Amino acid sequence: MTYQPILPTSGYSGWLFLQRTRETQETAFQESPQIQRDTEYFEENISNIQTAADLVKDHRLLSVALGAFGLDEDIGNKFFIQKILEDGSLTDDALANRLSDKRYLEFTKAFGFGDFAIPRTQLSTFGEEITDAYHIRQFEVALGEQDNNMRLAVGSKRELAELSSNSMSEDAKWFTVMGNPPLRQVFETALGLPQSFGTLDIDKQLEVFKERADSILGDGSISQFSDEGAQEELVRQFLFRSELNLQSANVQSGQTALTLLQNSVSRFSFF
Repeated sequence: MTYQPILPTSGYSGWLFLQRTRETQETAFQESPQIQRDTEYFEENISNIQTAADLVKDHRLLSVALGAFGLDEDIGNKFFIQKILEDGSLTDDALANRLSDKRYLEFTKAFGFGDFAIPRTQLSTFGEEITDAYHIRQFEVALGEQDNNMRLAVGSKRELAELSSNSMSEDAKWFTVMGNPPLRQVFETALGLPQSFGTLDIDKQLEVFKERADSILGDGSISQFSDEGAQEELVRQFLFRSELNLQSANVQSGQTALTLLQNSVSRFSFF
């Protein structure tokens, strides 16, 4: 049985509780028998994998591999995953480079099947590298089963800590955010952007993201998130606005139900 994270409440108060107890809860999660069995199997067997085809044939190995990059839902898309891995990342027409979701690019780079004569699966440290990432991501998945906003909040801090210190340009960092669906959702919610925002021209989206971040967070750059305080403020905005959006949806739902009820009563009134 896998340990289930404890979240006694939602919203920002739930977030503060999680921060106080996270280390203990993560340890308990990693010590769950199923998690231990899966990671031990991966570390013991991944060095036997020489090709992308070998990997997709082994369901247990593929499950951990995808889970380490937040791509769990692709476990059944074996042809698609094999194509991504075999194409690699070094050419512009490689499938991973053509997809807007850049988690696939990170995935194929990590394994190196299409980039090197000898894949990275042969490195002595590779198994542990992937299982460490798997532990982190699967704890986030378990959080999401309790409260998906908590999963998104935890993931955003992890992603931003890495992205903010990258040497790429600020525009490239923003495009990375825009190409990462969970991270993009956090920013769109925290910055109060509508669902239709994604239909705008990509350069216009970049402009609006920067302007809104500067207006709400006091800085239009991604580099600001090298500071944990900036990460925390983004999470706070995200969770508060998520709660407001939920309350608004509940009110609208209640008003719709009341209107339907009133119409129904009116239809059957004879006086």
